Amino acid sequence: MLNDRLRFWAIVSQALGFAVIFLLETCLGRGQAGSYQLAVLLVMLAFAVVIAVLRRYAQRKAQRLAAVRFALLEEDAADD
Repeated sequence: MLNDRLRFWAIVSQALGFAVIFLLETCLGRGQAGSYQLAVLLVMLAFAVVIAVLRRYAQRKAQRLAAVRFALLEEDAADD
């Protein structure tokens, strides 16, 4: 599961964000932690969006390479 770099960074960023949210709640208390927790949550969401875009880009790149390889194989088969 963790052999995929983007999945690893997604898990790490979310775990770190939740840990920071809990630490803020513990250290600052409920009244003072709200705005900081919102900022942490927005950063977590931004990281999630960036990672999703990067994963999609990698998937599309793999699909393009597979299509090129398939076309080359078909061309070789047609030559025979």
